[in-house]
Amino acid sequence: MRARNLIIGAALTAVFIALAVMSFFWTPYDIATLDIPGRLKTPGAAHLLGTDHFGRDILSMIMMGARTSIAVALVAVGIGMALGIPLGLLAAARHGSLLDEIIMRGNDLIFAFPSLVIAILITAVFGASAVNAIIAIGIFNVPVFARLTRSAALPLWERDFILAARVCGKSAARISVEHILPNIANLMIVQGTIQFSLGILAEAALSYIGLGAQPPTASWGRMLADAQTLVSIAPHVALIPGFAILLMVLGLNLLGDGLRDWLDPRLRVARV
Repeated sequence: MRARNLIIGAALTAVFIALAVMSFFWTPYDIATLDIPGRLKTPGAAHLLGTDHFGRDILSMIMMGARTSIAVALVAVGIGMALGIPLGLLAAARHGSLLDEIIMRGNDLIFAFPSLVIAILITAVFGASAVNAIIAIGIFNVPVFARLTRSAALPLWERDFILAARVCGKSAARISVEHILPNIANLMIVQGTIQFSLGILAEAALSYIGLGAQPPTASWGRMLADAQTLVSIAPHVALIPGFAILLMVLGLNLLGDGLRDWLDPRLRVARV
């Protein structure tokens, strides 16, 4: 029962990852094939989740959309961690210096522009695509990880084992990599799962307004956009991708919450 969030979150996340991986090798139907006479069919034996307004199998679209959403969110979070964590470690190591001030004020500048606004700016210059959505979400993730890394690393620089490492002649960069980073890795993992779920939502939002993945690439957000005029006629066309987004984000949030309890020794002691 103590690990229920971790178990439920991991199970939901694993289901969608499995669907995304399976879509590389097999889907019930080809989403590029249109079947106009079979459009807007309700869920049944032939189509487990029904068909959309073009007669495409919704289950196949959900599987392909899971691939798109997970790929965009995963790469965007990877960009945020790859750039944000080193910047946060550098700012903590140079706390109070001009470099620390420049890094943090730069983060504040990025925070002033939500990922949706950044995406609009990028697509206005380079055009709408999944790659540009990744860049926009990734840029927004950088200050998130930079600020968290800095705030978690600063108290450690006053600890005795860090002072001992400095007495031994280790450089600030080496201390950051060998001593600071391993002690805050659990926070980064938990934050990574949270940003992953936010990346799923951001990708769906960008695709919904036409700034994300473009046809013929499947996307949950665009499925919702295409179905918004069909809610009264065929509600399943809108409800199914909506529930897919809901369950994926719920699973990642529960997974992050469970990992926080699992990885934080203070919470484990408190539970005992």
